[in-house]
Order: sequence, then C-alpha cells, then structure tokens
Amino acid sequence: MAMIVPQYWAEARVQESFGRGHPSGRRSLTVRRFGWSDASLAEAQAMADARARDAFDRMLAGQAGVARTEPRVPYDAEGLPIREQIVERDGETVVTRNSYGARCLNTPEVLFADVDFDAPVSAWRRGYLFVSLAIGVAVGWFTYTGFGLLALFAALYGFSLIARAQSKRRHAADGGPESRAMRRVRAFVAGHPDWHLRLYRTPAGLRLLAMHRVFDPNEPAVAEFFAAVGADPRFALMCQRQHCFRARLSPKPWRIGIREPLRPRPGVWPSDPAYVPERDQWVADYERKAAGYAACRFVESLGSRDYAIATQHVQRLHDQACRAESALPLA
Repeated sequence: MAMIVPQYWAEARVQESFGRGHPSGRRSLTVRRFGWSDASLAEAQAMADARARDAFDRMLAGQAGVARTEPRVPYDAEGLPIREQIVERDGETVVTRNSYGARCLNTPEVLFADVDFDAPVSAWRRGYLFVSLAIGVAVGWFTYTGFGLLALFAALYGFSLIARAQSKRRHAADGGPESRAMRRVRAFVAGHPDWHLRLYRTPAGLRLLAMHRVFDPNEPAVAEFFAAVGADPRFALMCQRQHCFRARLSPKPWRIGIREPLRPRPGVWPSDPAYVPERDQWVADYERKAAGYAACRFVESLGSRDYAIATQHVQRLHDQACRAESALPLA
C-alpha cells in the first residue's frame, strides 16, 4: 500500500435489528467505517458506505477479527491512511499538521530515522530497601519510640540519593548518551560504506536522512538500519504501518512557550466547523513563534557522497522548512 494522505474524510454506519432465531444469534448489529478521497467528499462517503457494508456482512457471517468501529486517530492506525490536515504537497511528498500543531513531512520513499538519546536507568537496588528496613527495625527495637520509623524514612531517602548519583554516573559513562548514539551511527556507516547519511541534531537526539537511494518502508534494509542506529521503536513501527517516512519540520508548541493545546482535542482532522476560527488563530500564533526556532540542525554528512535526485529534492525541502542550516535555538 502506497502512502496516502487524503484530503476528504467521511464516516458511514450500518445498523440492523434482527428477530429471534436469526442464524447469527444476534438481536442487532452496528458497524462503522471511514472512507477517504483526494477527489471529493462524495467519493469519500461512497467509500465509507462500501467499507461499512462489507465489514457488516463479514461480521454477520461470523468472520473472526472484524472490529465494529475504527479508531478516530490522526496517525498510527493500522489499515488507515494518515488523517491530518494537508498543509502543502510537493509531488509525492506531503506536509501535514499533526495533532499538536507541528508541521510534519511525509514521504513514501526517502528514509528518515529519529534516534532519541537514551534516558538514565535507575540504580535503585532491592538491597537498599532491606537495609533501610533493618535500620528502622533496629532503631525502633533499641529506642522503643517512633525513631524507628524516622530512621526508616531517613535511610530510604539517603539510599535514594545514592541511587540517583549512581544513575547519573552510569548515564554519563562512555561520553554520555550523545556519544553512545554517535558510536552506533558511525559503526553502521563503517559497515555500510555505500550508504550516504546526513546527520542532524534534534532537541532530544539525532535525525538521519539517507541520500544514496530510495527505500520501501517495509524492506528488510530499513528494519536493519533502524535497529542498528537505535531508532525510536515507535517511530519505526509507525513508518511500517503508514507506509511512509516522517520528519517533524517545526517546533513542538510547548518548547516555544505555547501551553494552550490545538483544539479541538486531540486535533483529529477534519475539525468541527465551529472550531475552525479558534484553530486558525492558534495556528497563526504558533507559526509566528515557531519562526524563531529550528526543528533540527545539520551536523555532517557520513559515508559515500552518492545521492538520488528524489532524496536530494526532499532533503532541500526538509532543510529549508526545519531551518537546519540556521543558528536558531532547537525546539
């Protein structure tokens, strides 16, 4: 299935009631399905009607695994296309506005990977709890007062500080999370010298863009690449489900001081007409503030210098929209 970001959405419902003794054993059944189209709302509705009737018939026939409804979500719904507002189209590349208001690039064949820096792992040990309990019991036994409980809490607090310090020390070992992420990337490039990767710094990690050829999101080379560089597992799964690669082009709102969420929550497109003026105002405010920030910053090119025309075109769109060559703060 090729990546698709449709312009129009519709929903259909098939509902029927049955008399006693119906072969299905049901008294009634209701099934809902979405439809979509790039041509018209009428075409989207016709698709929704057909999909709802087909699902209804299959469920009534006893086919297993047929859901009554589909999730009304903007992204990551298996079997459904991306449901976000289209901001811009450039050939097969589509820029959408996601559920929290940021612009995102969607491409069916140009490989992006986001690599988040690893988070500290707690160094808390079960032994700390046992020692704290022992201290509390011992103090309570010898004093016959409430000091045992105070000693327990003091010991737990003290050992939590020790565990926190150990966690920070481990997290900073080997140069810290950025150094560990970079070693994975460089190791991959060393083993795949024919690859050409552009490396970007994001607020919380790295972004990689493959330039030497185009890819199918479900081909084995993509999964191998994601695993080797430590790409965010959810990012990898969404690429497979939506049959596209994706990169955020503008800042996350809360990183640029916008606390009020995009409405209506959770921002699923299309919006209720009653919310359109409020939404438009929010977007205007967001874009005005976003102009002072970059979504990522270009660091260096790794590997070969080969590139495909398609990847170079998407790279230019991405870098311009992200302000990747600027000195603006990341957000």
